[in-house]
Amino acid sequence: MLNRRMFCQCASLALFTGASVGSARADPAECAVFTPDRQQHISPDEAIARLKAGNNRFVTGATVNCDLIAQVRETAKKQAPFAAIVGCIDSRVPPELVFDQRIGDVFCARIAGNFINDDIIGSLEFATQVSGARAIVVLGHSSCGAIKGAIDGVKLGHLTGVLAHIRPAVSASKADGKPSSKNDAFVQAVAETNARMAVAALTKRSPILKALAAKGELRVAAAMHDVATGQVSWLS
Repeated sequence: MLNRRMFCQCASLALFTGASVGSARADPAECAVFTPDRQQHISPDEAIARLKAGNNRFVTGATVNCDLIAQVRETAKKQAPFAAIVGCIDSRVPPELVFDQRIGDVFCARIAGNFINDDIIGSLEFATQVSGARAIVVLGHSSCGAIKGAIDGVKLGHLTGVLAHIRPAVSASKADGKPSSKNDAFVQAVAETNARMAVAALTKRSPILKALAAKGELRVAAAMHDVATGQVSWLS
């Protein structure tokens, strides 16, 4: 068994190298960074499959351990992520960890309530049309504070405007019982509706993303992360 001092030393080394305490180094092929050529040869469906496989590793505790400092060096002059994720700012849902991805693998845009606005759309147009990402995932999550705030009509400084983007999903959602933030089923229903509406908005509001999807060069999907289990379920 590791004593406390030895554990701390191992943990510090793990943070530096990207390895987990007590875990073996991953096969070098699994830690290869995405290059433009590698990115070009992954299909949109394969990009989604890669995220699904990564979440399965995350949930089962079989995450890939790589030398993150080496990846920093290898991606310093060029990046070629295979997917882009729109997620919430919630501290329990970091996309790179949830999908077991590493430096240079995915673009991430995070905002409370994972809704879509012009800034997010522009960022995703850069991620796809300019930088070649093959998939976009809008990742909602259970027990979302922004969703609850939108349901209850919370008003607080600039947060009021943020929550206004989620209100259409509140109006469009139904669940048994009172539509309240204390109704877990309703909160979940709104979160799922919000993610689906965001996906629909991407191709509706962006001719660039719509054209990429029509050509089969991009897949856009909605998913939900369960903060109690770590499991990601796919809505579309």
